[in-house]
Amino acid sequence: MKNILCIGAGYVGGPTMAMIAKKCPDYTITVVDINEDRIQKWQSDSLPIYEPGLKPIVDDTLNKNLFFSTDVAGNITKADIIFVSVNTPTKTFGKGAGKAADLQYWEKTARQILLHSKTNKIVVEKSTLPVRTAEAMERILNSHDNGIHFEVLSNPEFLAEGTAIRDLTDPDRVLIGGHSTESGQKAVNELVKIYAHWVQPEKILTTNLWSSELSKLVANAFLSQRISSINTISALCEATEADVEEVSKAIGTDSRIGSKFLNASVGFGGSCFQKDILNMVYLCEYYGLNEVATYWEQVVSINNYQKQRFVTRMIKSMFNTVVDKKIAVLGFAFKADTGDTRESPAIDICKQLLEERASLIISDPKAIRNAKIDLELYLDQIEFEPDPYAAAADAHALAVLTEWEEYKSLDYDRIFDVMIKPAFIFDGRNILDHQRLFDIGFNVYAIGKPELSHL
Repeated sequence: MKNILCIGAGYVGGPTMAMIAKKCPDYTITVVDINEDRIQKWQSDSLPIYEPGLKPIVDDTLNKNLFFSTDVAGNITKADIIFVSVNTPTKTFGKGAGKAADLQYWEKTARQILLHSKTNKIVVEKSTLPVRTAEAMERILNSHDNGIHFEVLSNPEFLAEGTAIRDLTDPDRVLIGGHSTESGQKAVNELVKIYAHWVQPEKILTTNLWSSELSKLVANAFLSQRISSINTISALCEATEADVEEVSKAIGTDSRIGSKFLNASVGFGGSCFQKDILNMVYLCEYYGLNEVATYWEQVVSINNYQKQRFVTRMIKSMFNTVVDKKIAVLGFAFKADTGDTRESPAIDICKQLLEERASLIISDPKAIRNAKIDLELYLDQIEFEPDPYAAAADAHALAVLTEWEEYKSLDYDRIFDVMIKPAFIFDGRNILDHQRLFDIGFNVYAIGKPELSHL
């Protein structure tokens, strides 16, 4: 039985290894992390992340062929294949600050692997990394003349939070990049063999290392570009009284374009999109491709513009001031079916409203704990309330910032009765029945749609 190790027990490492454990009972899977609290939660009834369908898989495999541990060194020694799934945030200091990937945790992990390895190993990049990072990893791992050989592969994740288990069960593709050498292809085949337990052969794509690394950045850049593109059109729709959902449907039926990622909203968030675009911008600048860098940087600029535009419309609609007005924020996670708030549009929108001296009460089914961390400098100005009905009491406005399914079926007659009049709804995800809300008495403002106002 071969031993697989994953270093990093976060949103990627935990679910991915749980799925491999479920589908590959002939492998022993261990996930390690230096965060002891996180490791304990993976072994408890309260997992450290919320992902639909994840807990039953962990329960089925835990302590059978799936294990969690803080013993990084000991498990490196035992492992045959090591997945590296550590955090690679955007640099906040020095050269490339604000754009380049901060690789300090990745390098420390590479050096740990080198220090504690006594046998040949396959090392798999699972973290999203700049193109040609594998070259640096190889230099570190093969820097000692100790007879141990490390083969580095790239196997980027393409999971969407909220649907990660579905994405793992039936992926669009599994991408594996390796060298064309004999040892490189042997390592690639070892990884192919794992995924072949449940993924159709035609969905397992093998490339060279650099193509695999770059493909992850490019995929996220293209998806982000589509969101920013439709969001620019939402601004035009509001100005011309067109309906962005009708425009989106019309262009989405074109088979050359397709319908996915054409839902206008307050903007994209999450751990990958902005980070990966800015990483690619930095790479383009590094290679002197300044026009290309400027092109992709605009995708992020439009995303920021969309958040600012949403707040500006709120203020203008509410008689040009929100000072001391209570605004109930429905949803703080960056998307539905996750508690993750990394780069959530709600963070910037709430901060902008607080700067305008609004009084906020934040409600979310899964993300309140993270919201308190993200807004820790403003806690004296914010209330947190899991119950959306309680949050709406005495509020001047509702701002829907996450597309939670439950928000569609709330009793808005009941909510309207307890709000300050005139009552406003700002639907930042276009998930509500706007005409019905208007008929109840709300003044309704949605993304890329004409306002429905009684004023």
